[in-house]
Formats: sequence, structure tokens, C-alpha cells
Amino acid sequence: MERALVVKGRLIGPKNVELDEPLSQTSGEVEVVIRLPAEGTTVDGDDIFDIVADLAPGTRTKEDIDRQIRANRESWGDR
Repeated sequence: MERALVVKGRLIGPKNVELDEPLSQTSGEVEVVIRLPAEGTTVDGDDIFDIVADLAPGTRTKEDIDRQIRANRESWGDR
């Protein structure tokens, strides 16, 4: 079965690739596909988990969220 791992990196010279993350669980032959970012976009950016971690905490309680979910589900009827 074929597996694909996606890791960002950069091409260093005509035959070398530097990866942003280690692939410690992988060894052996690989096939490398180079996909260049679209013009006007940057490769370096904030990780989505860092963005979420920086958000201010919410003020809703678990009970309030559960109440809203229950009300939404009840409005569906027998669908």
C-alpha cells in the first residue's frame, strides 16, 4: 500500500532538500514530488494550532453549549 507524507521544506541546491520536520519513523527509498507555492503566497506562516492557542478563551459553559445543541437537534424533528 502506498503512503504519502507531507512535510514542508526547501530545495537547497539542485539535489538537496531540507525538511522542516524530521521523519524519524521512515527510512529507505522515497519518491519526491516538488510542489511550488503559488506566486504571491508565502510558505512560512503560523501553524493553525498556534493560531487557535493564541485565541482568547470563550465564556460559554459546557451546559450552555449542550443546551444549544439539544435545542438545535430538537428543531430537526423526524428528519
